[in-house]
Amino acid sequence: MNGPSAVLDSAGRETRKPAAVLLPARTRWQPSAEFLLTLALIVDAVVIFAALRLGFWVRFESGLIPFFADVKSIPAFFDYFNVLAMGTVFLLATFGYLHLYSRRCLMRYLQTVRVIFRGVIFWLFAYLAVSVILKFDPPISRLFMVFSFAFLLGAMLAWRIILFKIIHWEALAINLRQRVLFVGWGKEAEQLEMEIRNDRRHPYEIIGCVPSPQGRLHRQPPSSIPVLGDYQNLVTLLERRCADIVILADLYANMGEIIGLVNLCEMEFAQFKVIPSYFQILASGLRLETISGVPVLGVSELPLDRFSNRVVKRAIDLIGATVGLFLSIPLMAIFGAMVYRESPGPIFYSQKRTGRNGRTFWMYKIRSMRLNADENGAQWTQENDQRRLRVGAFIRKWSIDEVPQFFNVLKGDMSLVGPRPEQIELISRFKHEIPHYHARHSCLPGMTGWAQAHGWRGNTSLKERIRYDIWYVENWNVGLDFRIMLLTLLRQKNAY
Repeated sequence: MNGPSAVLDSAGRETRKPAAVLLPARTRWQPSAEFLLTLALIVDAVVIFAALRLGFWVRFESGLIPFFADVKSIPAFFDYFNVLAMGTVFLLATFGYLHLYSRRCLMRYLQTVRVIFRGVIFWLFAYLAVSVILKFDPPISRLFMVFSFAFLLGAMLAWRIILFKIIHWEALAINLRQRVLFVGWGKEAEQLEMEIRNDRRHPYEIIGCVPSPQGRLHRQPPSSIPVLGDYQNLVTLLERRCADIVILADLYANMGEIIGLVNLCEMEFAQFKVIPSYFQILASGLRLETISGVPVLGVSELPLDRFSNRVVKRAIDLIGATVGLFLSIPLMAIFGAMVYRESPGPIFYSQKRTGRNGRTFWMYKIRSMRLNADENGAQWTQENDQRRLRVGAFIRKWSIDEVPQFFNVLKGDMSLVGPRPEQIELISRFKHEIPHYHARHSCLPGMTGWAQAHGWRGNTSLKERIRYDIWYVENWNVGLDFRIMLLTLLRQKNAY
């Protein structure tokens, strides 16, 4: 084996000698991911069938539910056996389609919960529809389906949390995590390492890195990431099955070197991945497409680019804004009177803000500042701001000053949830100072947002706020919106 060479930074300076370390391959037998996934599938089948059997017992055998006079006969369990068996297979197939039986889902309970809810709800309606179309004999009782639905949810969630606790014993979890080896090291690799290190439920374990084929690391790895010798050591590492995934983090490698690395990973049964450094934002929207047979990598549609998702979000906005406006009328009357008493003048004020795709609109608020508070130019509110009214401190802490924005939501200028709209004067500066600032304007601005729910509001880090906003744009779903609204009610960090 070749000895370690010096590691150079991008300027050609020697930084650290790589440690010629070869990690031992796993030799002692441990339950593999395939074994645990198979076990989960088998137990899921037993739990599902037992829940359906319990639903049958409650409906037909317990005597708890009376029968209607026109019911000619109570079906026997044997008559319903095929219904229960088909229902079990149907739900297992639904779970499989929703990727419940994947290593990633096995390690993350919240993701498992979402899949179970979606799967059981789909199963309830789809199975009823199938039974009507195929005319099951005996016909399926709707009450049986309702009881089975409740028992399925409870039983599956309880069993899966037990499984989740078991597989997070380190003796099992270590074998479920895929071992990751980086070739080269850069900013994106460092961000990924931090995410994995801060979440031990991640299905990955970083074992170290090797220099790029040119023998360079363009960024110094942290002390927790060992440098496992030269690039030539990669062959030995993969032969010993020390890594399951190889990630190329240095795009300065030429095409021949990249192809050689791909071929090496293929020969040694390791997955090859590359960090697409050309795409600094909206990375979750990256898709590999073909144009006349030629593969092209680019940013495809984001969740809110889909018309169906926008329709759902708009429907929620209209319902929520109507209810919110009705409930907030007394608040606007009470606090409007308090504002006027402390500072006679307009109770409401409007301010020009930038919305989706850069379109401007007038945003409404209850005035919480003294008159002419912006005479020195646009600026953020700070803690103990001298421009703020006494009652303004309270209404800003509890976001009461924002309730007139229900009008903006009804007009279609805003959404209940989304990146908060900024003042035009501030945006003209931020778009030159903050990379990717305008990416947050790809959707409607919101009365509250993912960044605000985590305390990134007021005079706080704009870069962090933008990072949270972009994450929201990339990962939007209906459940996330409701979660943000709940967090907004429970948290008032930096609300001043």
